[in-house]
Amino acid sequence: MNLIAQKGHAMEHRTSLSPLWNAARDDLRARRASRTSRETLKRELASYTTPAEQHELDAILNRADPDAADEIRRIIHRGCVA
Repeated sequence: MNLIAQKGHAMEHRTSLSPLWNAARDDLRARRASRTSRETLKRELASYTTPAEQHELDAILNRADPDAADEIRRIIHRGCVA
């Protein structure tokens, strides 16, 4: 009889942690997706190698959302793009 009570309590505890585990898993999934997106962006920026392509990229950034353009310029100037 005592074992059943302990099992019930353990199951109750496990159930209460479920939302926490779900949130942690979702956060990890979002971080991985964000890292993948940044790596893809770095590869795409690295493809602008000639002066003409770099001029084109600069023109694109001048027309883009200022916050997004600033972030891309920071990536370029940090030397992340080789």
